[in-house]
Amino acid sequence: MYKVLTIAGTDPSGGAGIQADLKSFTAFKTYGMSVITAVVAQNTCGVSAIQNIGPEIVEAQLDAVFTDIFPDAVKIGMVSSLTTIEVIVKKLKEYQPKNIVLDPVMVSTSRHRLLQKEAEEALIKRLIPLANIITPNIPEAEVLCGFPIETKDDMLLAAKQIANHYHGHILLTGGHLKDACDDLLYHPNEIHWLPGKRIDTNHTHGTGCTLSAAIAAGLAKGNTISVAVETAKNYVTGALSQGLNLGKGNGPIDHCYSISSF
Repeated sequence: MYKVLTIAGTDPSGGAGIQADLKSFTAFKTYGMSVITAVVAQNTCGVSAIQNIGPEIVEAQLDAVFTDIFPDAVKIGMVSSLTTIEVIVKKLKEYQPKNIVLDPVMVSTSRHRLLQKEAEEALIKRLIPLANIITPNIPEAEVLCGFPIETKDDMLLAAKQIANHYHGHILLTGGHLKDACDDLLYHPNEIHWLPGKRIDTNHTHGTGCTLSAAIAAGLAKGNTISVAVETAKNYVTGALSQGLNLGKGNGPIDHCYSISSF
């Protein structure tokens, strides 16, 4: 059994965060575990409240997992406080897990910055360098590179700029582009475009969380980064294409579309 750990915040409506990650791990037939960094009151209409978990509890959760069921891959999502980031960095260096996937949750759907300045700096300078692959969307990549991204050429320039400070793989997702939705998998001397077909749906809640979780599941199973990324992209596309209509806002995707009924 391949084991995957997610370190992230919650979503009581089930479409994003820890809940989406665990569903994705199950869809890939891996054993999912979780460390909760924040309890988030959110649904398909948005976020109404956030309660960060104390760093000592985050540390205790990490110790509980790493000293008992050591994960084959780690996905990191919402880490909104400086103290939480410091604890995660400390424990990743202590336990040295392989296959770290980081989804830099820095900007909301409405393009509001979610991190305080000191937390953002710690994420960029201390946590991101520990990852094997990061999965920023365009608004997040704009924070990392420092300039607007409007075209595929801009995406490539942004990836090159980010790579000046980070030496792992970069998956820059293109869903926010107006004239395309291709993704870019970038590593120095390695440029791989993944063509995307835009699906006509507003039900996209949790796609970023799901993509990074699916990549982590693929890496846990021994796939290369390129294979894990392509498989994860296909999985998210399939989940989006189901048109699951739940909630009063931007509904969730169907994480279990490929699982047979009993």
